[in-house]
Amino acid sequence: MADAPKTLPTEVDPKDFLAAVEHPKRRADGERLLQLMAEITGETARMWGPSIVGFGSYHYVYDSGREGDWPLTGFSPRKTSMVLYIMAGFGRYEQLMARLGKHKTGSSCLYINKLEDVDEAVLRELIAESAAHIRSKYQPGRV
Repeated sequence: MADAPKTLPTEVDPKDFLAAVEHPKRRADGERLLQLMAEITGETARMWGPSIVGFGSYHYVYDSGREGDWPLTGFSPRKTSMVLYIMAGFGRYEQLMARLGKHKTGSSCLYINKLEDVDEAVLRELIAESAAHIRSKYQPGRV
């Protein structure tokens, strides 16, 4: 049997989580992302685990049999950068990424130091296109 996912939705209010972020700029950027992602996705923010603010959810099943639910998109204000979860990855968005501004990426993680480093209109488009892609590819989450 596949292992159960470790990161699950909690009952913690994302606003309370963000209010406790020590770094004032990271806290302000988190509050802006809370508003921005809610507008884009039409979903209410929920905490996933202790540090991820997520919006909506989708259900995945891997070939290995592992399955679970994960947010359509979300973010986490980490000490060194703001991490945005762009679940569709970045390969399909090369033109957007070229116009985004200062950033780094992992497989589905977008790392930015501060929101002023990126073009917000491009960021909105990236989040919207990724969420639409995930919604078209996966079933809604069960949580």
